[in-house]
Amino acid sequence: MAEIEIPQYFVCPISFQIMEDPVTTVTGITYDRESIEEWLRKANDCVCPVSKQPLPRSSQYLTPNHTLRRLIQAWCSENTANGVDRIPTPKTPLSMIQVQKLLKGLEAPHSFGTSLEKLHALATQSQRNRTCMAEAGVAKAMVKLINNSFKDGNTNASSVEEALRIVHLLWNNHSSMKSLVGESLDFINSLTWVLKVHLDDSNRNVVNEAMPLLKLTIEVADSTLLGNLSFEFFKEMVRVLKKIELSQKTIKSALHVLVQTSVLGRNRTRIVEAGAVTELIELELEKPEKNMTELIFNLLAHLCCCADGREQFLRHAAGIAVVSKRVLRVSAATDERAIHVFSVIAKFSASNEVVLEMLRVGAVSKLCMVMQADCGAYLKEKARDILRLHSKVWNNSPCIQLYLFTRHQR
Repeated sequence: MAEIEIPQYFVCPISFQIMEDPVTTVTGITYDRESIEEWLRKANDCVCPVSKQPLPRSSQYLTPNHTLRRLIQAWCSENTANGVDRIPTPKTPLSMIQVQKLLKGLEAPHSFGTSLEKLHALATQSQRNRTCMAEAGVAKAMVKLINNSFKDGNTNASSVEEALRIVHLLWNNHSSMKSLVGESLDFINSLTWVLKVHLDDSNRNVVNEAMPLLKLTIEVADSTLLGNLSFEFFKEMVRVLKKIELSQKTIKSALHVLVQTSVLGRNRTRIVEAGAVTELIELELEKPEKNMTELIFNLLAHLCCCADGREQFLRHAAGIAVVSKRVLRVSAATDERAIHVFSVIAKFSASNEVVLEMLRVGAVSKLCMVMQADCGAYLKEKARDILRLHSKVWNNSPCIQLYLFTRHQR
């Protein structure tokens, strides 16, 4: 193969490989379709790699160079004996017209299901298809379908599930998802309704599709919207945490949503009212993986900043114990959040019973260990401050002296 001279015009200027599906841009330069589509999708400045002239980002402006493709195929066939692979005729790429026909099919009851299935199948096939579908407005049509299902009370699980999957598949291909779902509460309300209906029905597949999509939506939503989320929204998020049979991705998505929305004091109160603190402790008792524990402790640290959150935390028999157990065992981020929880408890909610409980379940011992361990200076200082707050009660315990002179091995 190395001894064969490949005609220069058979080689893609981007990949430097023989072109399998040559297409010509509006600048007159020919590239392999896969290479130039990848370039158009990822390039910050959408220009022709060779001429540096502006290019439209849409692949619809790429013209197949059939003559060059036939020449390349003929040359490859002539050189198969020399180790050159044959190049098959590429499939005709998905066109905007085909997609628009399928979108039209959604408007008629007899073709609705078939059209939706075909759109989902096309979206799963290739990046090229997803780009074309995004440009044709499929994401917008699916968001509209989901919103209309909510308004009409249509609980057809299969159609909603297909639509959710398509939106998820097209998410990274649609440059204006923020304007599509992040500027009003319509889509958030629709997804909340989907969760409510299908958590009740124990339809795990739909919930597993809806929750990660809701996480993505919250991430692009205007910050003003986050302050207008309903109590119903937070109630459904907490219900997701209770369903341990759901996928890990789904539960993590709910935790991410609660962490992101809990930065607002009003939301923290609603999250606590929905029973989140209790469910977080129960979830942590299941000994989840490290990154889920980090999310749980992050959220607990936010929620314990309010009096109701601390009250709910202390009502749970395992609250102090489970936080104490995780200190110095998971990660630096978990240690920081756990010490913060103990700090606000010790400062604002430290009844005599609570102070004794911290001693009994080993929280005081762990604070001493933090001072001896390889932790940040600020964390050690915070642990020292907590110990000073109730030193009169804790000083009488023999564990104080024991752990002050024992280095904890992480």
